[in-house]
Amino acid sequence: MDKHILKFAPELHKNYLLFILNGKLPNMSSMETNRSVLMYFALAGLDILNEIDNISDERKKSIIEWIYSLQVVNEKELVSGFQGSTALNTKENEGQDSPYKWAHIANTYSCLTSLIILGDDLSRVNRQAIIKSMKTLQLPNGSFKGAKDGVEDDMRFVFCAACISHILDDWSGMDVDLMVDFILKSISYDGGIGQGPDLESHCGSTFCAVASLALSKNLHKLTKAQLHALRRWLLSRFDAGFNGRPNKPIDTCYSFWTGGALKILGAYQFIEDDKNNQFVLMTQDRYGGFSKWINSIPDPMHTYFGLAGLSLMNFEGVEQDVLRAECYAAST
Repeated sequence: MDKHILKFAPELHKNYLLFILNGKLPNMSSMETNRSVLMYFALAGLDILNEIDNISDERKKSIIEWIYSLQVVNEKELVSGFQGSTALNTKENEGQDSPYKWAHIANTYSCLTSLIILGDDLSRVNRQAIIKSMKTLQLPNGSFKGAKDGVEDDMRFVFCAACISHILDDWSGMDVDLMVDFILKSISYDGGIGQGPDLESHCGSTFCAVASLALSKNLHKLTKAQLHALRRWLLSRFDAGFNGRPNKPIDTCYSFWTGGALKILGAYQFIEDDKNNQFVLMTQDRYGGFSKWINSIPDPMHTYFGLAGLSLMNFEGVEQDVLRAECYAAST
């Protein structure tokens, strides 16, 4: 194995993320309707690299204005929030309500987080409309769906709802007790947490569940037995790198999903491996970005989560520990 592969290349990753932010990667065209998510990965990655201050004020203002152009305020249909992009805003539906112009909870989360990273004060966010519309997305079992119609519901959107509530400092858009009940019922026999009750444990859904409990100050609702089993299951996901489920290969993004859940639960220090970062570093591309596996094509999501995973490892050259105190204060 060439030793240079293991050398961290922040400048290359910065350039890769700037290409994404400026919409210059042609293979991202299939994600056009979710440009706000790509923007979030780029901005959050640059933030971890301490590069946000190097973006000009004019460029920041331009991005902020574009984000606000995605804001949907539709209290009649209760579909307020943020769109994924302006791609489906046409001359035919200009100035009028349209299903294609409805908000999605993941895009709302991405846009709000991006605004914060850029230093915006959220003064132009219609908080009341967002909270009102989000309330309609919670199902009777406590889960959340992503949008009003035609989408699935699972733990991902529970996490988005918890983050939005935390960012806006308003939890009136959900029944918190019902959300907590849904999470507790989604704990599997092996100690991990699935996308819903009776579904396979997965580190992505486990992080979303644990973070939602922490953000809503309900982490104490886990019993000692549940907490012990959950920590043990997560620690078992480490094998020179993190995987998301038993018998699956290690994957760059789980350095954050698995590592982040362990961090919130106060168990990250039990990974006693001084080479924890080596797998993530081996997924770097020579032109910048991180990929899912070694010798694979990099993408925005794995680039951000690779950097976030290194941050959890307190790796030199990145912002230390991307999980803010608010997210795991309840675990201490």
